[in-house]
Amino acid sequence: MKKSALHSLMPWLILFGGVILFVVLSQIINFRIDLTEEKRYSLHPATEEVLSQLTEPIHVDILLVGDNLPGGMKRLQKSIEETVRTFNSYSPEKITFSYFDPLSVAESEQEEFIGALTQYGINPTNLYVSQNSGQQATLIFPGILVSDAEFETGALVLKGERGMGPDEILNQSIENLEFELSNAIKKLVSPEESAIAMIMGHGEMAEDDGYGLVEALDGEFELFKVPLEQAKKPSDLSNFKIIFIEGPREIYSEREIYLLDQYVMNGGNLVVMIDGVAVDIAQAGGEGTFAMPVDSGLENLLFKYGIRVNKDLIQDLNFGYFPVMAGNFGNQEQMVPLPWPFYIQAGIMQAHPITKGLDVVYYRFVSSLDTVMAEGVKKTPLIFSSDNSRVLTAPVRVAFSDMEQGPDVESFSMKNLPMGYLLEGNFTSLFKNRFLPEGFSKEEFKDSGNGKVVVFGDGDVFQSQKSLQDGSPLALGEDPFSQTTFANKLLLRNMVKYLVDPDGIIASRTRTFQIRPLNKVKVAQQKTFWQLVNVVAPVVILLLIGAIVWWIRNQKFSKKIN
Repeated sequence: MKKSALHSLMPWLILFGGVILFVVLSQIINFRIDLTEEKRYSLHPATEEVLSQLTEPIHVDILLVGDNLPGGMKRLQKSIEETVRTFNSYSPEKITFSYFDPLSVAESEQEEFIGALTQYGINPTNLYVSQNSGQQATLIFPGILVSDAEFETGALVLKGERGMGPDEILNQSIENLEFELSNAIKKLVSPEESAIAMIMGHGEMAEDDGYGLVEALDGEFELFKVPLEQAKKPSDLSNFKIIFIEGPREIYSEREIYLLDQYVMNGGNLVVMIDGVAVDIAQAGGEGTFAMPVDSGLENLLFKYGIRVNKDLIQDLNFGYFPVMAGNFGNQEQMVPLPWPFYIQAGIMQAHPITKGLDVVYYRFVSSLDTVMAEGVKKTPLIFSSDNSRVLTAPVRVAFSDMEQGPDVESFSMKNLPMGYLLEGNFTSLFKNRFLPEGFSKEEFKDSGNGKVVVFGDGDVFQSQKSLQDGSPLALGEDPFSQTTFANKLLLRNMVKYLVDPDGIIASRTRTFQIRPLNKVKVAQQKTFWQLVNVVAPVVILLLIGAIVWWIRNQKFSKKIN
C-alpha cells in the first residue's frame, strides 16, 4: 500500500522538483531566448557593450503620458517601456523607469522645465484626441529623460521622414528606440573625447565662423580650428578622428592637398562641404547677379576618390522661402516671404544609419554631384531632391525679381538628385605615380588606404544662420525666416557617430520592424471561421484529449479487474 501511494505521488514530486530546480537555476544563470523573427527583444552588440560599462543604476523617465492617448501613441509608449525592460535584462546594474508628465511641474517652474527639455530636442507636440464632444488638443512630450546619481540627459523618440504616414513614423520611431536610449546612456557613462579638426585659412566657415559645428557637437567631441599650413607632415593630423572642410573660397596648395590625401590613406575621415559656384546674395536685388564657378583646388582629389561637384545649382519645387522688401505700409517696411527654389527642403533619405528617419534637411544653393570610376570605393547617396527638380549650369542668374513669377512646373522634370555622398573603402592616392610635393619623404608615402569621405555640394549645410533681431548665430538647422528647425544638426551628429565608429550604436538604426496589418477583406470574409478556430476548436480539442485519457484509463483498469 505504501509503495502504491509513493508510486502515485512520484509524478507530482518530479514536477514540483523540476519547477524548484528551474527557479533556482534562473537565479544563477541569466538567459533570454528571443523567438521573434525580427529579434525585437535582442540588442545590438554595441548596445550590450555600452550597458556593460554601467557602474551604477540608471533611471528612465518616460514623458509620453496621458489617459486618452490614441492607439498609435499607446503602442509607442508600450514599446519604450519594453525597450527599457530589455535593457535592464542585459545590464549589470538596475535600469528602472517611471512615467512623468512635464505639465505636472509647478506652474512657476513649468516654462523653465519645458525650456530645458528643448535643449535635449524634446519639443512639445499638439495631439488631437477624439472625445464625445469632438476633437480635443492635448500637449504631449514624446521623449525620455535618462539620469544617474549625478547627471541627466534626454532624447526625442518620435521621429520620421517628411511624407511618411502616421503609422510609418510610429514604426520607424519604434525601430530607433534602441539607438535613442543607448545613445543617451552612453552620454552618461562614457562621454566622447575624440578630437575633430575644422580646417581654416581658405575662407572656410565665412558665415558663422564654425559656430554651427561647435554648437551641435559640444559636449560630445573636442573641436579644434586647424590652419593647415602649420601641419609639417601627415602624422600631425593623425590624432583627429574627423577633418571638416566647410565652404572654402580660396585654393588649397599642392602641399595641403597632399596632407589631406595622406590623412585619408592612413584611415582618416574627411568631410568636404564645397560649393560648385559662388553666390553673393547681397547682389541679388534689382537686376540680380550671377552665380559663377569657383575652384578650391580640391576638385582633382575628390575626382580621384570617385566624386565630382559640378559647376551648377539645383532648383527644387520643394523649396524654402526668402523674405524680400515689398514696399511700405504707412511708415513700416513690409517683408514678404517669396518662394526661393535655390533653398531646398530635402526630405528623401537613404535607409542608412546616417540618414534613416531624418526629417527635412535644409540646403541653400547646392550643386549637383556625379560619381566617377574609383576602384575599391563604395559610393552611397545619402540625401535626395524631390521628384520635381532641375539643374542650372553656371553662370546661373540669381535675382529676387525672378520670384515674382510662379515657377514653370514642367521645367522641373528631374527627380531624386543626390545631394550628399558617403564614400568608403580602399582609396587610391592622388599622388600615386606622381612626384610628391617638396619636403615630403617617399618612405612615408602611402599609395592606398582605407578611409571614409563624405561630400556635400553645399558649403553652408552645417553653417548656422543669423538671428534677424540681433545678428547672433542661431542653433544649427534653425531658419530665421520660417521659424522652423530642420534636421541639419541631427544629420551632423549621426554622420560623426558613424564616421568615428560605424559598427557602434549608430548601427542599431538599421533595425527594421515590419508592419503587419490585418487584411480587412479576409477579416470580413473569414470572421466566423477564425472565431470557431480560436474559441470552439480549443474546447473541442480538450474534450477529445479528456475522452481519450478516460478511455485509456478505463481500458487499463478494467483489464486489471478481469
